[in-house]
Amino acid sequence: MTLSRRVFLESLGLSVGGLLIGGGGKLWAQTSGLSPNVFVHIAADGVVTIVCHRSEMGQGVRSTLPAIIADELGADLTQVRVLQATGHKKYGDQNTDGSSSVRRRFDDLRMAGAVGRMMLCTAAARRWGVDAKTCTTEGGFVMHTPSKRQLAFADVVVAAARLKPPTSPNLKPSHQRRYIGSPTLPLLDGPAIATGKAVFGADVKLPGLLTAVMLHPPVLGSSLASYDASRALAIRGVRHVIALPTPQPPYKFQPLGGLAVVADNTWAAMRGRKALVATWSPSDNASYESSSYRAEQAETIRKACSVVRSRGQADEALGSAASRIEAEYFMPHLSHAPMEPPTATAHVRDGKCEVWAATQNPQESQNVVAAATGLAPTDVTVNVTLLGGGFGRKSKPDYVGEAAFLSQKIGAPVRVQWTREDDIRHDYFHTTSAQRLEAGLDGEGKLVAWRHRTTFPPIASLFTDGAALGREGELAQGYADYPLDIPNVRVENGPSKAHVRIGWLRSVNNIHSAFGINCFIDELAAARRVDPKAQLLEVLGPARRVTLEELGVEKLPNYGHALEEYPVDVARMRGVIERVTAMAGWEARTQDRERGYGLAFHKSFQCQTAIVVAVKKSRSGKIKVDEVWLAADAGLVVNRERAQAQMEGAVLFGMSIAMYSEVTFKNGVAEQLNFDGYRLARMPDAPRAIHVDIATNDERPGGVGEPGVPPVAPAIVNAVFALTGERIREVPLSRAGVV
Repeated sequence: MTLSRRVFLESLGLSVGGLLIGGGGKLWAQTSGLSPNVFVHIAADGVVTIVCHRSEMGQGVRSTLPAIIADELGADLTQVRVLQATGHKKYGDQNTDGSSSVRRRFDDLRMAGAVGRMMLCTAAARRWGVDAKTCTTEGGFVMHTPSKRQLAFADVVVAAARLKPPTSPNLKPSHQRRYIGSPTLPLLDGPAIATGKAVFGADVKLPGLLTAVMLHPPVLGSSLASYDASRALAIRGVRHVIALPTPQPPYKFQPLGGLAVVADNTWAAMRGRKALVATWSPSDNASYESSSYRAEQAETIRKACSVVRSRGQADEALGSAASRIEAEYFMPHLSHAPMEPPTATAHVRDGKCEVWAATQNPQESQNVVAAATGLAPTDVTVNVTLLGGGFGRKSKPDYVGEAAFLSQKIGAPVRVQWTREDDIRHDYFHTTSAQRLEAGLDGEGKLVAWRHRTTFPPIASLFTDGAALGREGELAQGYADYPLDIPNVRVENGPSKAHVRIGWLRSVNNIHSAFGINCFIDELAAARRVDPKAQLLEVLGPARRVTLEELGVEKLPNYGHALEEYPVDVARMRGVIERVTAMAGWEARTQDRERGYGLAFHKSFQCQTAIVVAVKKSRSGKIKVDEVWLAADAGLVVNRERAQAQMEGAVLFGMSIAMYSEVTFKNGVAEQLNFDGYRLARMPDAPRAIHVDIATNDERPGGVGEPGVPPVAPAIVNAVFALTGERIREVPLSRAGVV
């Protein structure tokens, strides 16, 4: 069998003749034409350019967001140029995280396209002498349906540009959508990625460009005491060794300090770094050790903590319960470990700074560069390259500040390149957590009480020195917002001091809340000798929209949305559980003698996700994930192909968490350095099939990039119990030797 390049690309779902990639330079290369807002430009020749204001890191945002605008505008998507936005507040929030690109901007982007459509329709209607309401747009043409007349955008764009943009544009009804919800949207950057033409952070080339690698303090809070750079400077290609300022807590997104070795190329810089001799000041964090810290966290959750939510009298109900079930769960630190380690290029000259960075957060990159150089943020231009993965790490632009600081010092363009070892050892780590869950049963075996205690060093510690309790946004990720049809509920959060930089990682606190809750529900089912699915549905309760009063909280961050806009809807939760168990043949699982089945559910970022995992033993006796079924309800999904890919990727991401990944500390230093120590799920670990079912409905759009991750680890652990009878309450499973 022979495959041409075209057939190969098409087999991957990549359109060879798909969207055109916009070039660099000023925002609009052609000044004439219609620019109804910052997202849309229609040139005099009819060429449509749409700005993508979010960062592309494999999730397809540069294919999805322009499709929303093009649909409302009536443009032919295959003829649209997509221009990557630089960092600028005029675009609104550009931070590409929190599964928010569609969820938070769907209506705004539709409006951006609708304004242009109405201006084109008005211009064409005046030429025809008809009511503009009888006109519409499609495929790059304005059409008058009653008379079947049409005009190309180029024929009316000059006249449209003279009009005042409408302030309240009407939106197209759903039946007129051409792209939103399509299963076959082209992947904009697919051909360039497949052919090696795509420009990632490390691909930026500038005349006179130098490369820097960093020698960071080994322990957070230590600083450079002394150093000898003579051997490093003697290495061919090494130009400079420069000390960076020592950051002060709270650390936020400050560069970590230490030394930079600047050279003609990466290899010379790495050799120079190896030759450095440096001593470091002491730090209180040098006493940080994972084993003792785990014991501290266990002690914390075994006593009363700060109340997160409360309904009824949980403590009293537990004390008088006929029987009690309790368990404790632990999760380690995790690293983002994107395939492309952090990298950024900066050039400071003439009182300005231009940056080319693989960043999820171009506006915050402006601020970090401004702080590092003393320039005003408005004098900083941040060009966003493609990202080779991010998972939240690259929304923290400390490495961008390093590049700008060094360029200003040297007077030349500098690319800062972190290595894999830098990336894992000096990450903004996902928090380590401990949870204790207790349930009380009455004499008839009915659940009457639930108490859930958790402790974790919070993300808040990154912004407030000494913060040790989770903030509302962190706790509303499976703790404060999880519906429980139980009369007495109490959720508590205990303090944990941070000794490393804590940051958000794909699905954030939902990772550990989903782990504890789903594993405990499975334990309840085993103790009560009921079906785990029935137990899960019983805990969630009947179909309803849950109120703040029922949750036992006064307010709920709800991922930035009003509860009326995005309710806690148990009917949709039950729906994905029913769908995924039907897909997996849940009722017949007891007849499968070779495999164990585990079920888990979680809602995050306004998306309901349920997973069934089937595991079996390999010839060596180790556990292997054999098959996975996933059902998700994310409301209206714009790009269904990318949504499915995100869910498939989330399964593999969650498998790494469940099976192998952890960062441990000794004397304040991360013990894992590369993928030999910080292991991810690899090709042989992949299940033979991942079945994904994404609901089709017109509910408001939810997130899809992160919500697939949280239920994976508990589903695997529950499946291990179903197969082996061994109850494991801590991941990764490699600790227990079962994988």
